[in-house]
Amino acid sequence: MKKFITLGFLPSCTDSGLLALRLAVCLSLFLKHGTEKLLGFSQMSAHFPNLLHLGIFGLVFATLGDGVCTLFIVLGLATRWASLICFVNIFAAWALVHHFLFFGRDADHGELIVLYLAAFLAIFIAGPGRYSLDALLLGEKRTGA
Repeated sequence: MKKFITLGFLPSCTDSGLLALRLAVCLSLFLKHGTEKLLGFSQMSAHFPNLLHLGIFGLVFATLGDGVCTLFIVLGLATRWASLICFVNIFAAWALVHHFLFFGRDADHGELIVLYLAAFLAIFIAGPGRYSLDALLLGEKRTGA
């Protein structure tokens, strides 16, 4: 009964869990926002918010985060740096565009933003796991528990 309640009959593998997290979160963000920025960069540059008065740099950073770093994380390449860039990008959007809204009628993206932030923080802390180019290139041998 204990194995049924705890699902103890299923193997536990942190590396597989990290791979699933990287794929689900990053492919979702890339397909919705990354492709939008990569394919429509010139159109977006005309109306992208310039809240810090940095000119085109804001859009370049957002494109780097949503369109490039998400793919790096999927591959597990420079994963911690890429997840840090994604975290900063999403946090800046939440702070400067959405004004930290989480509750209420105008908080249309608050919950999703917090979930993205939590996922990128988890990836930053845990690293990419064994199923990544980082592990392959660095020769890391990590156990699956």
